[in-house]
Amino acid sequence: MSEVIQNTGQEFWRSPTVLEPLVETTAPLPLLYAAESCADCGSEFMIGARFCHTCGLRRPKRADAASDARIVAGLWTRSIARLREGVASASTVWHKISFPSWLQYLHFHEIQRWVGLPTAPLIAFIIGLGCVFGAVGVSLFYRASNLAEFQAIQMWRIEWLLGATASFVAGILLKKPSNRNHD
Repeated sequence: MSEVIQNTGQEFWRSPTVLEPLVETTAPLPLLYAAESCADCGSEFMIGARFCHTCGLRRPKRADAASDARIVAGLWTRSIARLREGVASASTVWHKISFPSWLQYLHFHEIQRWVGLPTAPLIAFIIGLGCVFGAVGVSLFYRASNLAEFQAIQMWRIEWLLGATASFVAGILLKKPSNRNHD
């Protein structure tokens, strides 16, 4: 048994079979973005390796990072310029549209003033109301034809109502006590 272990060759790396001068090659464009694997044997390159650990083929050289950075920076500046142009044109369009007067009551800060809740409890309250409407919606849209469907519908209602309860409790816990309660 010990003879077998002593006669094994190293499987991690083999030297190249053809001893030619090393020539730097660049990979074609599709291979730069694919998983890095050897073109000869198909095995993946080890991290930081310059040669394939299976067949010994030289790893293709990548494009330099400086040219990639310049390309990305140019794309970034062009996209920001386009975004600024779009925001300016969108704001002029919104100012030209006339909305009904009752729509001002749907503004978030108007609702916040009317209900008298800070931002976080108001958001939790709105989520809780959405969950209650979800539980009612389950009752309206689904009809049970057998016991299994009835149980599934009841579980959906329970889940919606548990979500509403958790949201309402979160809203209560997030609400800051008023000064009148401390006097």
